[in-house]
Amino acid sequence: MILIKNVLVVSIILTFFSPKLFAQSPNFLIPPTEFKAFDTPNDAGETISLTWPVSPNDSPDVFYVVYIDRDKNGTFEKEVIRIKSNTSYRTSAPEIYGYKKKNSNYHYVQIFPKKVYNGETLPKKQTLYFKLAMVSDDTKVFLDTIASATAHGNLIHTKKINNFVIMIIVSAVILYFIVHARRNPNMFLRKIGGLDAVDEALGRATEMGKPVLFVHGLTSMGSISTIAAISILGRIARKIADYDANLKVVNNDPIVMSVSQEVVKESYLEAGRPDAYNSDNVFLVASEQFPYVAAVGGIMTREKPAANFFIGYFYAEALILAETGATTGAIQIAGTDAYTQLPFFITTCDYTLIGEELYAASAYLSREPMLMGTLRAQDVGKGLLIIILVLGTILASFGLTFITHLFEAF
Repeated sequence: MILIKNVLVVSIILTFFSPKLFAQSPNFLIPPTEFKAFDTPNDAGETISLTWPVSPNDSPDVFYVVYIDRDKNGTFEKEVIRIKSNTSYRTSAPEIYGYKKKNSNYHYVQIFPKKVYNGETLPKKQTLYFKLAMVSDDTKVFLDTIASATAHGNLIHTKKINNFVIMIIVSAVILYFIVHARRNPNMFLRKIGGLDAVDEALGRATEMGKPVLFVHGLTSMGSISTIAAISILGRIARKIADYDANLKVVNNDPIVMSVSQEVVKESYLEAGRPDAYNSDNVFLVASEQFPYVAAVGGIMTREKPAANFFIGYFYAEALILAETGATTGAIQIAGTDAYTQLPFFITTCDYTLIGEELYAASAYLSREPMLMGTLRAQDVGKGLLIIILVLGTILASFGLTFITHLFEAF
């Protein structure tokens, strides 16, 4: 009976403590079966990649240490990297190895030779040699394999070919629709309610003999929304000149005011009515936010314009301006890419251009082939993206994710 108890005790001790005892022996560490070095593809020649298969001993207490030398028969005393053996796998480099499941069975690291040698100038096409060691406590086991590689730059990034192909396809579609728009000036463009109502609003102002008020946002000329607003202003001013109506443009930035004056003047010249242009109708009311709002609100209340256009980027003043205009009974058309102000414009204005519709307005109003072709191509591109998203979602639901990698930019 005592013998049996002793055997059980010894068995328990060996079960729980033998791994630690054996781990202290160099023979316990089983090094990887291979070790490879190669020039990192698709880079500027600054890195060298190292890879090796996992070992049965991989654990947080075991480390891989890589040594570097310029001579194959050197001492390999310079340590270049030290990592835990349960980290740094090929899965972290899909641009090289893709998304294969077996990538988790291989380690992968990148070495920057210039950093290793502290910025020292290395000869061109310098071949570097590497040795791999497994370290656990005081135990160190070297692989017999010495890997070597030479870093060099690449002219073409092969993993960005997908971006290049997409660019070529999109460019071809844009060029096709530009040519098509030149041949067919009445090419169909998706309807935008706010822009279809421009003629109605201007016609109403002409019949009532009341002015049209164009209100800029608060951003400067460097804002894309302001540039889009200026473009729309030019189209509206051209129609105003044709209708012989009165246009007033209020500004809060002197540069925007100067540009607006030139755009409106040019529109009157194009309409053949330069004498009808009045520079006093394009004016600066205030340079601060709420003084600007108070001044514009006063103009609305006194002159009661038949149509108000709020075009550009707006802030807290959006609701005040639109609500004041609504009380005067004017037709109101707003356009902004400030998503925080869109709810206020939608509830207080008759028509609202949402987001990118603001940018599309210029093409929609001018019917210029270059702009129309670009706009139509964008719509086609969005349609294709929607189809790809739906298809990708369906495939991903069945575990097929390859389509998501086609559009990945490394």
